[in-house]
Amino acid sequence: MAGGKLSPRQKMINLMYLVLMAMLAMNMSKEVLTAFGIMNDKFVENNTASTDRNANFLQTIAQKAQDEPEQYSVINSKAKNISKTSNEFYAFLESVKGDITKPFQDKLKPDGSLPYEAMDKGDAIDEAWFKGDKLKPAGQAVVDAFNKYKTDMFKLLDNKDAKGKQLNAALIATLNKKFNTDEVTSKENGNKPWLRYHFEGFPAIASLAKMSSFQSDVKSLESEVLSGLLSGKQASALSFNNYRAIVVPEKTAFFSGENFKGRIVLGRVDASTKPNKVILNGKEVDAKNFKDGGVVLDFPAGAVGDRDLKGKFVFMENGKPVEVAIESSYAVIPKPNSATISADKMNVVYRGIPNPMTISFAGVASNKTNASAPGLRKSGKGYIMTPGKGREITITVNGTLSDGAKVSDRKKFRIKDIPRPAAAVSKKTGILKKSRNSLKSATISAELEDFVFDLNLKVGTFKFKVPGKATITCNGSRLNSRAKAALAGAKRGDQITIFDMKASIKGSNQKLKPAAPVIIELTN
Repeated sequence: MAGGKLSPRQKMINLMYLVLMAMLAMNMSKEVLTAFGIMNDKFVENNTASTDRNANFLQTIAQKAQDEPEQYSVINSKAKNISKTSNEFYAFLESVKGDITKPFQDKLKPDGSLPYEAMDKGDAIDEAWFKGDKLKPAGQAVVDAFNKYKTDMFKLLDNKDAKGKQLNAALIATLNKKFNTDEVTSKENGNKPWLRYHFEGFPAIASLAKMSSFQSDVKSLESEVLSGLLSGKQASALSFNNYRAIVVPEKTAFFSGENFKGRIVLGRVDASTKPNKVILNGKEVDAKNFKDGGVVLDFPAGAVGDRDLKGKFVFMENGKPVEVAIESSYAVIPKPNSATISADKMNVVYRGIPNPMTISFAGVASNKTNASAPGLRKSGKGYIMTPGKGREITITVNGTLSDGAKVSDRKKFRIKDIPRPAAAVSKKTGILKKSRNSLKSATISAELEDFVFDLNLKVGTFKFKVPGKATITCNGSRLNSRAKAALAGAKRGDQITIFDMKASIKGSNQKLKPAAPVIIELTN
């Protein structure tokens, strides 16, 4: 084009043509760069949607684990680990994208978007990752992060059945394909290290889009795993092999002469679930008793003693019969003629304090049972007895049976006073050894040793005696100034006595006996 003898006019035309070609090439380059930018934006948008979708999967699994921990707790734990591994790698890729875009942060468009047309150079990444034929630490960190993600995810996905068959083969194949960092073989360049093949010499916008693409692959794989965990468990739950037959009697025990009344249902009660056949204690149950996803039972309970219910449900699944075993039992007891009355803590009740009581009639519902005695009152599902004067008390219990018959019983309880407390220094009673400074700052208290009730005792007064000195009366739970002065004059080996302690129960007017003394031998 420029060879030979050309007129000035032709030279000008040729020069303009070259300029036009350069401009066309430049415009094409900008269009390509813009296309990479648009592609990156699409990846970012899709990644945001995938993040929300995966969060919903996690929330659903977590809720199921809370509602049905035995079925979903293991799946919930695995889902959390999958999400943690994915999120950590996703965050690393996001930090790499920050390194790629850092040189262009001062060239952002007015709307805050990246200047795609100006991101035609990848010098920053090339200089940060590559040095001759080797990788710099930053480049090696990228390869290591990819390898770690692939290794961690493989451990989480590696699951084989009893015959050694890989259950997640498709997911593992996707993992190996999308995140493989082995050398890449191409016709143009032969063998080339993975990081160089994908990123060396590429425009910054192309590298950015590729990192967003990897993030998309991470989210996509996470989504497949989480949805597979959830759908797999739900499919398993819907299989009749995982159902259990449950016998639901109208009450837990039956009287001799009564009919057993109740029904048999599956663990998942569903009106649309109907068995093809039910065998119970060797006999086939009439189909007219198949109701509301279960079997209604009504037959003589039998003689007094334990009775078994054994049989099977038969369902059709995939054209084949599936059997679900029925194994349960019930007790037949004689009609009650006495009540069961017991103190939750002991065989006696203590004066002046609330004593929890459990009062019931065997075979009689709690709402059909009533107990009465001086100082006895209802409290939640039980009773509280607060005895007053006297040495014993009688509790009377009345009940109404299911057939309307009345039953009654009574029982006497002994009333005992609260035992004598013991004076204590730093919660220790009896004969102690303490230093002068330790005793000086110690807390003086009253303790009820080996008492079944945890009562909150308050110290009113106590007497403090140092050998050779006058007895000092102290108020509250600390030594007063006079007692501390007397203690200062005591000798090593002296036995100091705290006695005649007056204590009371916080929130109660019940009087206590004077506390037993405590003796402290000074060690210095």
